[in-house]
Amino acid sequence: MKKKIVSAVALATLGMTAHAQSSVTLYGLLDTGVAYTNNQSGKSAWQQSSGLISNTVFGLNGTEDLGGGLHAIFLLENGFNINNGSQSYKNTMFGRRSYVGLQSDRFGTVTFGRQYDSVVDYLGPIALANNGDGNNLAAHPFDNDNIDDSFYVDNAVKYASPNMAGLQFGAMYGFSNQAGGFSNNRAYSVGMSYGNGPLTLAAAYLQLNRGGATAGGALSSNDMPNFPASRQRVMGVGGNYTFGPATVGILWTHTMFDDTGAASLPGALQVLRFDNYELNAHYALTPAISLSGAYTFTDGRYSGAAGSGDPKWHQVTLMADYALSKRTDVYAEAAYQHQFGVSADSPLGFAFINGLAPSSTNTQVAATVGIRHRF
Repeated sequence: MKKKIVSAVALATLGMTAHAQSSVTLYGLLDTGVAYTNNQSGKSAWQQSSGLISNTVFGLNGTEDLGGGLHAIFLLENGFNINNGSQSYKNTMFGRRSYVGLQSDRFGTVTFGRQYDSVVDYLGPIALANNGDGNNLAAHPFDNDNIDDSFYVDNAVKYASPNMAGLQFGAMYGFSNQAGGFSNNRAYSVGMSYGNGPLTLAAAYLQLNRGGATAGGALSSNDMPNFPASRQRVMGVGGNYTFGPATVGILWTHTMFDDTGAASLPGALQVLRFDNYELNAHYALTPAISLSGAYTFTDGRYSGAAGSGDPKWHQVTLMADYALSKRTDVYAEAAYQHQFGVSADSPLGFAFINGLAPSSTNTQVAATVGIRHRF
């Protein structure tokens, strides 16, 4: 009898130890609201929205302590439309992110799967569009620099360094998985950040080669860029500074598309360029009430069979948020975008706030109220 009791205690202790060394967490964010737009394809619209501000997701993440500062980690994340329950990414179970890897306290983290690129990882937190829980309406026109993670990278191997006195860096490579076409539909990126007290600085670079051009490559049919091209490059730098309840950020990104497909614009373009200059701010009036906003000036340039032009965009986004609890908040937001520099019958001669259908004119205004819940 005594042996049985000792054995039971030993098994219980072993179970508690195993439980303490590994964990799996279910998490999610639900965002829905009502939005008004003055012009979508020539008409005004009232719509119930899903994920218009923050992406609606649920997922699982987990870790196992392997000893010696080494951990096995994984993440499986699904995106969906809360209004009708449909998947955001067709023919996928975990279409937003899915990866597994090893994390070392000393040497950093290596992961394999469907993942963010370095622009999203390092510059995203500087921009209003991807800071905190995100703000999709604040993305730069066409999300041309992928700051708002409009696409993810499949077949990706990623390294992230540990924090070394505030300095972190990382790199990612997305394989084409194509025999005889190593560089066809591949992606790679690098980035770094430095944090010292209230100051954060970051820089990143991303390149796609024929992104989405072949099945099974780095970009799937769920991740086609707004301007499919033989080559897309994004580079940028930015930083923010926190003083008291306020944080101010500044960001510049430069996006280059070479030989865009005719399907993405009214005629193929040999050259398409965007420079995005963003100034943003966040202010906590009280622990529950916060205000945030951003102004972005986007300077574009294109040339090709469809002609040449220099389209430009002004965009302003303002948001007020009230936290009902640590997990639930309500918000109100307005966004304004104005295009100028080319006529309405030219390529890119229109306004296009992210998450909406494009305007038939050079101006678009949107407003939304909604609720978010996290678990």
